[in-house]
Amino acid sequence: MSDLVRSLLVASVIFLNYSQATFGGDRQYNLGTIALESEIAGWDIDVRPDGLGAPIGTGNAFDGEGVYSEKCAACHGDFGEGIDRWPELVGGEGTLNTHDPIKTTGSYWPYASTMFDYIYRAMPFGEAQSLTFDETYQIVAYLLYMSDIIDEDFELSYLNIGDIIMPNKDGFFLPDPRPDTDSSIKEPCMQSCSVYDSIIGRARELDVTPEDES
Repeated sequence: MSDLVRSLLVASVIFLNYSQATFGGDRQYNLGTIALESEIAGWDIDVRPDGLGAPIGTGNAFDGEGVYSEKCAACHGDFGEGIDRWPELVGGEGTLNTHDPIKTTGSYWPYASTMFDYIYRAMPFGEAQSLTFDETYQIVAYLLYMSDIIDEDFELSYLNIGDIIMPNKDGFFLPDPRPDTDSSIKEPCMQSCSVYDSIIGRARELDVTPEDES
């Protein structure tokens, strides 16, 4: 955790203590005390793309299949195909530049650590942060396995989650085609400037809402 983030967390806890002490009647809320390490740890759950911040734990796809079936399949399907209008988690490769892009493990997510961060922070729906660290690693491993990114017996952990190469790792950074962003231009033109009159792009409809194929 950076010093800035730690300072902000400490300030937040102090502010909450102040607010509760001010408006909470006769109850005491440790007004003016420094946030404890245990209090900060409750907020410090982010995992960086390179894996820094990943909690200690392990999991593989073999064990993850059972956890996924119990915790995730009711909404996302037994094989990540999605049920009703719940998101698909597997497949969708090559669809991001189509009319109906499908954002899944293999087609969209740039980092496995980002998947861990989101799943642990927000899933299962309605029961956020009820998963253990090992269960989260197991679910991530199962999704990676179903997308042919790792083998079934690969032991995913806090030591290697930042090393997983995702299919769309480089898909989030594209060159900017606008002529006025040419990096070779050192000084901006201020007068008698040439005017670009060629069309380099057109607006198009981007409908990501699933449609009724019937």
